[in-house]
Amino acid sequence: MSNTELPSMGPLTDPVRNPSSAAEPVRTKRAFLLILLTLLVPGSAQIVAGDRKLGRIALRVTLSAWLLAALALVLLFTNRPLLINIITNTVASLLIVLVLAALAVGWLVLFVNTLRLIRPVLLPTRMRPAVVIALVLAMVVSSGSLGYAAYLLNVSRNAIGSIFNANGPAIDPVDGRYNFLMMGGDAGADRTGRRPDSLSVLSIDAKSGQTAIISVPRNLQNARFSEGSPMRKIYPDGYNCGNECLINAINTEVTNEHKDLYPGVADPGAQATLEAVSGTLGITVQAYVLVDMDGFAKLIDAMGGIRIKAGGWVPISGDMVDEANGIHGMPLGWIPAGEQKLDGYHALWYGRSREFVDDYARIQRQQCVQQAMLKQLDPATLLAKFEDIANAGTKVVESNISSSQLGSFVDLAMKAKGQDVKRLTIGPPDFDASFSTVPDFDQIHDRVKKLLASASSGSPAAAPAAAPDTVLQPGSAPGSRLSAAGAAGPLAGLPATTPSPAPSSSSDFTPVTTTPEGKPITEAMLNQFKREGNEQAIRDLVATNGQCAPL
Repeated sequence: MSNTELPSMGPLTDPVRNPSSAAEPVRTKRAFLLILLTLLVPGSAQIVAGDRKLGRIALRVTLSAWLLAALALVLLFTNRPLLINIITNTVASLLIVLVLAALAVGWLVLFVNTLRLIRPVLLPTRMRPAVVIALVLAMVVSSGSLGYAAYLLNVSRNAIGSIFNANGPAIDPVDGRYNFLMMGGDAGADRTGRRPDSLSVLSIDAKSGQTAIISVPRNLQNARFSEGSPMRKIYPDGYNCGNECLINAINTEVTNEHKDLYPGVADPGAQATLEAVSGTLGITVQAYVLVDMDGFAKLIDAMGGIRIKAGGWVPISGDMVDEANGIHGMPLGWIPAGEQKLDGYHALWYGRSREFVDDYARIQRQQCVQQAMLKQLDPATLLAKFEDIANAGTKVVESNISSSQLGSFVDLAMKAKGQDVKRLTIGPPDFDASFSTVPDFDQIHDRVKKLLASASSGSPAAAPAAAPDTVLQPGSAPGSRLSAAGAAGPLAGLPATTPSPAPSSSSDFTPVTTTPEGKPITEAMLNQFKREGNEQAIRDLVATNGQCAPL
């Protein structure tokens, strides 16, 4: 063979493109190199060892994907709300899902082509399994991850479409704040319209994310409707039709009797309740989120449970046997004081139960459950349980928030995470227990104004006024506060102090796990008192169950 013929033999002697001419160790190294090239720079393996046309197309796609990823990274640090809005937009998210799916399939095709280029039959027998395993692992890490990302984004897209209003109007901050009404709805087969038994306003500073929570008791009377509310024509002096006109009855009344006042509104009852809360607090509440309490347990379970420190024992109440006096049958169980991990069923009862105490202890526990959910829904939990959480959310959550603003609100939530939350309850410990029956709206407006001013500036909130006419009852559990009328009075079981924030936001309390004589409180002990009809003894022992802190 002449020297002039040697160059034409190059491709045949090149071990990368023609491994049959190479030694076994070289073939093995070549196989792992091609897998690595396909994993790190899709298309490069085809350029150096296979179909160069396919390789060039794949490289162009790879470079374009890298460019888009770099742009997304820039937006993440410079304009995070815009990035989130793009991802949550109905059309854009569908396009991203299709692109991710196409990239996943394309990458899979390249790995299959790389396996053909490797030509496993030329490898040493002992190395073939290792090469195949390495290729499969690389395929799962790359193509599998893209496919899973497309799947999760599609789940998220469907959940957003189910929960939020795609055509809802954009809302602007009022006095620098976004105010959202959070309602825990109690729906049932015997009810038309969901009755919100938990009402709280989440007020967030539009720039800093500093958050305040204002809790409104469900039994507040004479609620004022905001100016412009259609219900103001029916109740110009407030919702004052008697003892039945509690603020949580507005939803049902409007749903049953006044739908015509809200043409085109998806949930007139929820909208009317929002207007009542706005007028009562003297602020503009722009949107609502309603969580069905019967489905709430599914969301907690999807998260893997929540962790709390409970200040006192909480009953899982049995059926009501004396509605006039609020007496239930034997409890179905108890949630002990101390550090607990609650599944959905127990978390629901922890936030719902009010036997042996009153609504204000329950409000504190509800706030604590909300805080625990926000605190423990970290990125790792969200990613690991994303599908379950999203599916549960579509079953229990309803909102009139526009999906077009999710980016801004998610960004605010990220800013708020880790900051102290300021709180006010329109009832104990911030107001007297009788206040909700005959509320002084000027006083409410003044306290709300001061709270939000402190939440905007970051300065401490003004100390809440102590509830008058209270006295410690001999023999009561530590930290309890009873009314001067006796342990069965309206303040039975409320915390002794009135700090701001309320005990539900502070962890510096000791759970009551023993009797005043030092005996451990047990489920058997509490049930024995119940069988004996000694409800007062139970009230004394569980009086601090409004105290709670997320862990």
